[in-house]
Amino acid sequence: MTPKERVLTALSHQQPDVTPCNYMGTPEIDEKLRNQFAADSMDVVLEHLGTDLRFINAAYIGPELKRWEDGRFETYWGWIVKPVVNQAGTYLESACLPLAECQTIRDVENFRWPKVEWFDYERLAGLCERYAEYAIIYGSSGNLDLINGISNARGTEQVILDIATEDPVGMACMEKRFEICYGRSEKALQACAGKVDIFWIGDDYGTQNGLLISPKVWRKLFFPKVKAMCELGHRYGAKVMMHSCGSTRKIWPDLIEAGVDIYDTIQPEAADMDPAELKKEFGDRICFHGTISIQKTLPFGTKEEVIAEVHERIRTVGKNGGFILAPAHNIQPDTPVENILAMYEARKTFRK
Repeated sequence: MTPKERVLTALSHQQPDVTPCNYMGTPEIDEKLRNQFAADSMDVVLEHLGTDLRFINAAYIGPELKRWEDGRFETYWGWIVKPVVNQAGTYLESACLPLAECQTIRDVENFRWPKVEWFDYERLAGLCERYAEYAIIYGSSGNLDLINGISNARGTEQVILDIATEDPVGMACMEKRFEICYGRSEKALQACAGKVDIFWIGDDYGTQNGLLISPKVWRKLFFPKVKAMCELGHRYGAKVMMHSCGSTRKIWPDLIEAGVDIYDTIQPEAADMDPAELKKEFGDRICFHGTISIQKTLPFGTKEEVIAEVHERIRTVGKNGGFILAPAHNIQPDTPVENILAMYEARKTFRK
């Protein structure tokens, strides 16, 4: 099978020749792997790992964004982020909260939101041709992202309060972000003319121990927008992959009803998110992407433990297809390269 055939077979809940796999990592891990393989691009790294999917996105070509000498820079969303270093790596954190200053819906409308035409959709067709033998993913975990995405410019506490009270200003912020993500996605899917295999959207609805909001509130405020994005993806022949961190099992029936075809990413340490149990309950209605622990096994386990976890996931979650093997989020900077290589090698050595 070609990589594309392998993925599409798995997504049709049939058993492919081998379980398809994907890669996601932080910039630090990307660099370590490029050094490991003496590679000048991530395409070369992915070839060495043997992954079956390729990501495409429309590059930003809008007005020049501001940058400062201390490392801060303006995002195309209209707010400023700064690099923050911790013991493992560097992450971008908000340096200001401009949407927190909005007091009225008019203030939200007048905010400097990005325009759909600020992105280069024309080169997407060429990328689809370039990666024709692979399963093609368009989008990202931030494509929708109504909670995190707005929190970056309004503050997490305020966004949670907005949701709890259905504050009109907060709801207007979410509606505006939804409109932009929908518009950009529609332009991209049109440009790709049916060649996108997986349309990726996301939002974070869970914590380590349970849902961030009640299923009732999620159904009222988020279900319609997730459903609209799923209908958009399906209209262009793509399967829809929904990202959410944390424990979200209670809304899986709603996600399936909304049209989600693939769930990304199953974090095995989160409450009620055991991959084998999820497979038994939902495996005939939804596919799985992820499941390999980035909290314990990959960063802190032995190579043998990594191999054992990969084989167990293929044996249980991968039974009868419906599974794309991948890390349970971006592989973090403190992860040994040896364990990453062991993860991808283990897929090749799996025997029933």
